[in-house]
Amino acid sequence: MAASDLFDDDRASSPDASRLRPLDLAGADLRYAERAWPRAEADALYVALRDEIPWAPHVLNIFGREVAAPRLSCWIGDADAVYVYSGARFTPLAWTPTVARLRDMLRERHGLVFNSVLANLYRDGRDTVGWHSDDESELGAEPVIASASFGAPRTFRLRSRRTREAALSVELAHGSLLVMAGATQRLYQHALPRRAGVAAPRINLTFRRIDARAG
Repeated sequence: MAASDLFDDDRASSPDASRLRPLDLAGADLRYAERAWPRAEADALYVALRDEIPWAPHVLNIFGREVAAPRLSCWIGDADAVYVYSGARFTPLAWTPTVARLRDMLRERHGLVFNSVLANLYRDGRDTVGWHSDDESELGAEPVIASASFGAPRTFRLRSRRTREAALSVELAHGSLLVMAGATQRLYQHALPRRAGVAAPRINLTFRRIDARAG
């Protein structure tokens, strides 16, 4: 089945849908472009990423037990971009051609420079990621994280770290780009909850900059 069949929708994009526009979230720096990549390009990128990336279970250490996360993942980046998360140490695989092309697009179009990316494959609406902040020391005090989405739309939620109250929900569209910066990780947690009725997969790439000296 073609990507255009899996992710078809009737939404009409506004003329500025490709531009990063600020989202209203107190104290945070959050920007979103609904159509960072035009439909045909997003379809082609989804297929290339699906086929190029060596997807594997994401194993986490939770209370001393190794548990497979409800999604498939791959850590990709420069050789020294080692990432430690939830008790596991991830040594990056080499950049694939399409992931490297997206990294270069982010630098050329938005001036964002990254040396690593966490790729996640959500196979259907049952695959999720729980509440967390990307605040590991190797990401720095105010990390910039660019989240590119291809495939089935899913709801991205944010809540206050202090009160746990819901703060914002964003529908991440096929071909969209969400950039989190400033105090976003310090003030908020984010999650991708289950979504009933979603049978199609979604690929999400969260580009990051790892400081190897801080790990």
